[in-house]
Amino acid sequence: MHIAHRFVAGILACSLILHPVRADELPELGDVASNELSLSTEKKIGQQIMHQIRWQEPSYLDDSDVEAYLNQLGGQLVAVSNDPGFGYFFFPINDLNINAFAMPGGYIGVHTGLILSAQSESELAGVMAHEISHVTQRHIARQVFQSKKLGMASMVAMGLALLAARSSGQVAGAAIMGTQAGVLSAQLAFSRDFEREADRQGFDILRKSGFDVRGMSTFFSRLQQAVRLYENNATAYLRTHPLTGERLTDMQNREQALAYRQVPDSIDFQLVRAKLRAMQGRPADAIKDFETLLHEKKFAAEAAARYGLAYAFYRDRNWADAEREVLAARQMKISAAMLERLLADIRLAKGDVSSGLSIYRDAMVRFPLHMGLLYGYGGALIGAQYFDESLRFAEGRLQSYPDDVRLHRMRAESYAGLGRKAQQHQALAEAFALQGQTAAAIEQLDLAQRAGDANFYEMSVIDARLRALKRQILEELKEKRN
Repeated sequence: MHIAHRFVAGILACSLILHPVRADELPELGDVASNELSLSTEKKIGQQIMHQIRWQEPSYLDDSDVEAYLNQLGGQLVAVSNDPGFGYFFFPINDLNINAFAMPGGYIGVHTGLILSAQSESELAGVMAHEISHVTQRHIARQVFQSKKLGMASMVAMGLALLAARSSGQVAGAAIMGTQAGVLSAQLAFSRDFEREADRQGFDILRKSGFDVRGMSTFFSRLQQAVRLYENNATAYLRTHPLTGERLTDMQNREQALAYRQVPDSIDFQLVRAKLRAMQGRPADAIKDFETLLHEKKFAAEAAARYGLAYAFYRDRNWADAEREVLAARQMKISAAMLERLLADIRLAKGDVSSGLSIYRDAMVRFPLHMGLLYGYGGALIGAQYFDESLRFAEGRLQSYPDDVRLHRMRAESYAGLGRKAQQHQALAEAFALQGQTAAAIEQLDLAQRAGDANFYEMSVIDARLRALKRQILEELKEKRN
C-alpha cells in the first residue's frame, strides 16, 4: 500500500495542469528573506494535507499506541531542536517500505517498515531527527512555495506532490506526466545542500537528546548496502533523500569527535515493534512467528516478544492464551501503558467489564499522558453502555485536548446512547470541522436544529456555531477561487 493513492494522483494531475511551474519561480537555497511561506500559511497547508491522509488515505495507521509512541519519541527530539515551539505531529503509515517524510507545518509521517527495520531506537531517532531538521530549516516551505500569485489549493497540491514523491516516486511521476510541470520532478527530492544541512542539524538533535549518535550513520549505511544488492531498486527514502559517500563520511567524522556510549532501547520501542509485527498477515502466522522466536530465544526483550504473542492471540480471539502471555510479560517487572491496555482489553473481551475498567483507571493514573489509554477507556465505557460516565469522561478530557477529534466522536457516541439527538449532531459537527470537512459539519448542525430536543440555551449555541461555519465555508470557497 502507498500513501499516494489514486485520489492523490488525480488531484495532482489536475492541479499541475492548471498551474504549471516555471523554473524561475522556484526559490533558491537561502533566498528566503522575501520569498517564503509564512508560518501560518505553511501550517494551514500541512493541516489540509493531514486531513486528507487521516480521513481518506487507507494506509494511515489509526493506532493510538503507535501514534503515542512516535509523538513521545518525536517530542523528546523536538525539545532539543533549534525550534522546539514550532508544533509537530508524528503519525504512522501502514507501509512496509522503509520511509519517513516531513510535510509542511511540522507533520511527520513514519512508515511501519522503518520502525521494523531499525535495529535500535537510536537508529529510528536518527531518521526522525533528520526529518525534524527539514522542518526547522524550512526546507519543506521552500519547496512548496512557488509564487505569491498561486492560491492555497495550488500550494496544497504542491505539498501533495512532495508527499507522493516521498512515498512513491512512480505515483508522483504519473501525477505530473503529460503536464507542463516537468521541472517539478527535479524539485521533489531534497537537494544535496538540504540533505547535508538536515544531517548536521539531525546529528546535533540526536546528541542533545541522549541517543547514540552512531544510530544515524549506521542506519543509512546499512540501507545503502542493502540497496546495492538490488540494482535499480532504491527505497522511496533514498530516491527523495539522495545519499552520497560524502554524506556518510561527514556523519562518521562527526561521530569520531565524541566518546562512544551505548544507549539501551526503551521498552516502548520494543513493544511497538512487537505489536507491528503481530499485526502482519494472518493471526495464526503471527502466533507461529512469535512462538518460534520465544522457543529459539531470538529476541531483544522477552517481555516484548510475549506481548507480541499475546497481541497475536488477541487478534485470534484466543483470550485465555492472550491473557497468559500478558501476565507473563507483566511478571518481568516492566512498566508500559501498552501492556496494561492490552490486558484491560482482554478482560473486557472476556466479559469481565469491572476488571477491565479497573485496569484502565489504574493505568491512566500511572501513564496520564498516554492517549491510547484515554481512547481505550472511553470506548470501553461506551461498549458497556455507561453513557453518562463516558460523556463526563469525554467532556473532562476535552478541557485539556479541545481539538481532539476522537474525543469529540466519543462525546457524540455518548449523546447517541443517551438519546440526545441534537447534541449528538452538534458533537459530530465539531469532529467534522476539525477534520476540515466544513460542509459536513454544517449538515450536522442543520440536523441538530431539526432534532427538536435541544433547550433554548443549546439552540443558541448551535445557531451561533452554524453561522460561524457558514461564514467559514464562504471564505474557503473564495480562497479556492483565488
